[in-house]
Amino acid sequence: MKLPELASMRMAFQQFGGPAFRPLRWAMGTWLALAILSPARADDAAQYDVVIYGGTSAAITTAVQSRQMGKSVIIVCPETHLGGLTSGGLGWTDSGNKNAIGGLSRQFYHRVWQHYQQPQNWRWESQSKFGGRNQSGPRQAGDGSTMWVFEPHVAEQIFDNWMAEHKVPVRRNQWLDRSDGGVTINNGRIESFRTTDGHVYRGKMFVDVTYEGDLMAAAGVDYHVGREASSVYDESYNGVQVGVLHHAHHFKQPVDPYVTPGDPSSGLLPLISGDPPGKRGEADDRVQAYCFRMCLTNVDDNRIPFAKPAGYDADEYALLLRVFDTGWRDMFQKFDPMPNRKTDTNNHGPVSTDYIGANYDYPEADYERRKEIIADHERYQKGLMYFMANDDRVPEDVRTAMSKWGLPKDEFPDTGGWPHQLYIREARRMIGHYVMTQQDCLDQKETPSSIGMGSYTLDSHNTQRYVKPDGFVQNEGDIGVHTPRPYRISYGSIVPKKSQCQNLLVPVCVSSSHIAFGSIRMEPVFMILGQSAATAACLSIDQDIAVQDLDYAALRDQLISDGQVLQWDRAAAPKSKRDHDSFSSRQLEGTVVDDMNAKFSGLWNQSMANQPFVDIGYHHNRAEPDADASATFTAKLAAGRYRVQLAYPVNSNRATNVPVTIKHADGETKVVVNQRTAPTVDRLFVDLGQYTFGAGGDASVRVQTAGTDGYVVVDAVRWLPVKND
Repeated sequence: MKLPELASMRMAFQQFGGPAFRPLRWAMGTWLALAILSPARADDAAQYDVVIYGGTSAAITTAVQSRQMGKSVIIVCPETHLGGLTSGGLGWTDSGNKNAIGGLSRQFYHRVWQHYQQPQNWRWESQSKFGGRNQSGPRQAGDGSTMWVFEPHVAEQIFDNWMAEHKVPVRRNQWLDRSDGGVTINNGRIESFRTTDGHVYRGKMFVDVTYEGDLMAAAGVDYHVGREASSVYDESYNGVQVGVLHHAHHFKQPVDPYVTPGDPSSGLLPLISGDPPGKRGEADDRVQAYCFRMCLTNVDDNRIPFAKPAGYDADEYALLLRVFDTGWRDMFQKFDPMPNRKTDTNNHGPVSTDYIGANYDYPEADYERRKEIIADHERYQKGLMYFMANDDRVPEDVRTAMSKWGLPKDEFPDTGGWPHQLYIREARRMIGHYVMTQQDCLDQKETPSSIGMGSYTLDSHNTQRYVKPDGFVQNEGDIGVHTPRPYRISYGSIVPKKSQCQNLLVPVCVSSSHIAFGSIRMEPVFMILGQSAATAACLSIDQDIAVQDLDYAALRDQLISDGQVLQWDRAAAPKSKRDHDSFSSRQLEGTVVDDMNAKFSGLWNQSMANQPFVDIGYHHNRAEPDADASATFTAKLAAGRYRVQLAYPVNSNRATNVPVTIKHADGETKVVVNQRTAPTVDRLFVDLGQYTFGAGGDASVRVQTAGTDGYVVVDAVRWLPVKND
């Protein structure tokens, strides 16, 4: 029986008979209401073409694309609210290069723009006052203007409307049974899965769109949790990153970690680990920090003041007091503005909303333990806001400013204004048919079978807070490395190995290293990959084949037809303020070693301030003539004669006397380079001379800083074969 028929029968029973029939009417009406509200039992016998597990933003685009390709589809999700982080507080979109976002993902942001063109949707602020923040006009394809910032309830309404338009059934509060037998697999294919309340969902294709990868794991697919050693995929920014301080989320001034300053015997303050951090590049099982992306407002009529949470302990935030004592006052830097005088509030600073170290067991934890972790994050973060707004020990200027903010009454009404989704920045990551790595994201290799593009910074939040050898506290794990241009994401990264499962796609917990996932893990990209996963699932159903056997050419043609962006044409692409005048090392002639692959000693900083450069920027020595500082570039060459060249972006503050040593088959040659002189070879390089190199021998170029009179800059070294006339 269809739902409308059940509803009509319930209304008929409500009107049947007089007062004497009231108990019967109540009983029958209640039975029918339960049938209407709990229709999942009907799915036990039904089989869908595509079964989606999870309620994230990727679930929406997967479902819409499946319906547009004529397939039956169902969303089964643990969540009550659809949309994950996109509807859960992350309203200031981490988009990267917006021109690399197409398909349904872009359509979502167009619908956001359409919503805010309606005057009635500006309740607490005028549209003119908000202005054009984070908005884009139509592209050359004529696909409409887009708005990349929005209130949480607007995103959720768009998602719900999409489901209604395409008649997609959504089964909420349905939790996968992760015990043995919860997923039924036959001949390498998932036949069905069971939820904890006993419902069974059958399908031809399955798509895991959860942040945790629970269906993937329960199906026996390989995955990884934590950081791989940097040696596993030859990555410079994987593994433990002690000493790497990229963002503003570290202690810039010395801060004592002990209860009694200077006395280790007094114990550590809360929020600091006593464990050693590990060595640079080592693997560990730590997970980057989670937080809630709070939506806040300073409109008094719409503001819920910060309240003291149950279990509040003001002393838990003593470390923040010591940060304030250093003069730090940047806590409002990530109150990103959203319409109607609201914010998307994110972590910012050495002690902030990230609950560092409190989530290590979340990815593999059972549901009860995960609920405890989520509740603990909520307690910590609510307590932090209450502390800054009310504790007398907090500087008055901070208390006064923070007290003007609070939770909005018109967001997340069923949870008192608190977001319904914890930011699970990273959990499990599949080890699939193809593993995306740092080299893919930095465009240092040819990525096969593109199904969409990423472009955001390789971004990891801190993973631990520890005590340095000098006795002061520091954070570790925060990485931010810009991508030089949008990069391709391989189809192989969303499919398991064929030997493990043939009808599962994983567009969220994609097959990638920790640091590559740091760029891929953005909500617009999840929506892109969800659409691509649905396309692959539908085409595989049509051909009755495993997803690993799908012809890429057919997939590519369908994705392009549906508006996906699969490759980047630098010359044809519209310019973005994020674009840099950069060149890919793998597309330059000769053997090119970028500074990302150089070996450094001494103090060096990264920069992108001057252009052009190779790949993603360059290193400089901060104009400090440190005798111990050097950068060594090494390459394996075939025997022969080569022209050796050094790349650097010119500036008037550069050193005029940079010592460079070239190691070759005949020994070593020293050259002095004036870096105030602009490179003339391809706008990038200066010649260091011609040299002979033996087969397989180590060819190296060493740049030193001793005695120099300005900034020493290293970008890349090239060995260019000398052609015989």
